[in-house]
Amino acid sequence: MREYLLTLCITAAVTYLLTGPVRKFAIVAGAMPEIRARDVHREPTPRLGGIAMFFGLCAGLLVADHLTNLNEVFAKSNEPRALLSGAALIWLIGVLDDKFEIDALIKLGGQMIAAGVMVMQGLTILWLPIPGVGNVALTQWQGTLLTVALVVITINAVNFVDGLDGLAAGMVCIAAGAFFLYAYRIWYSYGIEAAAPGTLFAAILMGMCLGFLPHNMHPARIFMGDSGSMLIGLVLSAGAISITGQVDPDALNLYAGSEKAAVHQTVPVYIPLLLPLTIIAVPAADLVLAIVRRTWRGQSPFAADRGHLHHRLLEIGHSHSRAVLIMYFWSALIGFGALAYSVNSASMWIVLGVVFLSAVGLVLLLLPRFTPRVPVWAQRFVPPRYRRRRRAPEATAAAEAATGSEAEAPGGEERTPVTAGVSGVNGATAIGARSRFLDRR
Repeated sequence: MREYLLTLCITAAVTYLLTGPVRKFAIVAGAMPEIRARDVHREPTPRLGGIAMFFGLCAGLLVADHLTNLNEVFAKSNEPRALLSGAALIWLIGVLDDKFEIDALIKLGGQMIAAGVMVMQGLTILWLPIPGVGNVALTQWQGTLLTVALVVITINAVNFVDGLDGLAAGMVCIAAGAFFLYAYRIWYSYGIEAAAPGTLFAAILMGMCLGFLPHNMHPARIFMGDSGSMLIGLVLSAGAISITGQVDPDALNLYAGSEKAAVHQTVPVYIPLLLPLTIIAVPAADLVLAIVRRTWRGQSPFAADRGHLHHRLLEIGHSHSRAVLIMYFWSALIGFGALAYSVNSASMWIVLGVVFLSAVGLVLLLLPRFTPRVPVWAQRFVPPRYRRRRRAPEATAAAEAATGSEAEAPGGEERTPVTAGVSGVNGATAIGARSRFLDRR
């Protein structure tokens, strides 16, 4: 555990220290695109944050290669080199997109090529545990197609959710934390060496996200861009493929019986890892809804819009920080709920806890829709928006006198009082209401 934590800290430190120079380089290089209609930020912000994250990945792998226990991962497996090759390719494509805005189909082709490079070096799914059937071995073509599809879906799910400051990095960090706990349990508790690469990938991924988050929290000083979002999506999918496709479920010996029974017993463990979309279910749901919404309108599935889940949270009335925290909450609930269920699937308390927290999450989602009446004694303990506004008697009398009778102008002309809905942010000035339309008279 200490070597994994050391690798995590080194990765986070390198990513954090390099993000500042990378920001200056992005400004000089002109990687500050104009604000688009779908953007939430108000000022041009530099991209290319994925450069710092990629060098953090390289530093983590380099440090792990020189540690005593983690050195065996590089000696016995080719998966770290496969990850580095695929990550370098997808990172290069992301850097070009952050600078020159390349076509979506070209990016999709690059994602498939990066996944194919990892498959050629041995990082692929070899078999699947299917409930009621057993351990099903896959052919070379089946494993390749399934691996490429899993990598592409995960990359685009993370890329689609990267719409608010700190959202993608935080959600992937939460997913990587849940993944690390499970992978470490498989490697340390059951002594299965095939789970060591996936555990290392999860630790490095957590370090990349934690090192970048201080620069990316609202208001963000730099964005990770596609060079960062596609990179962390590929690392997350690589860890899931490493454990799901390489670890034999029967080697866990969780159930002393037939192979079918053993696989059925370990289904709660392997389903979240077979489909990392279960861990990052919120980005996956956002991806599916975006594809359906855009194709229903006759648009390309890769056409950008403002219909993502985080955009809808802002439209409901949540602030930027609250929308990000709500997305964090749902990611942690799904990821760690699946982890707890995999440890003890027979416990009813786990199911009840997940149901209760889901109800709490729904209340948080709908919080701006209603304004409850808080008692006078409890108003000091709630946010200002839930407090009752009390006016002085003199102000109340003056307001009633102003609205109850018509005031006369100095020239003798009658003047209609301005209603409350016209002032403030709706465009009123010190003289009167300001119309947004020209006077056609």
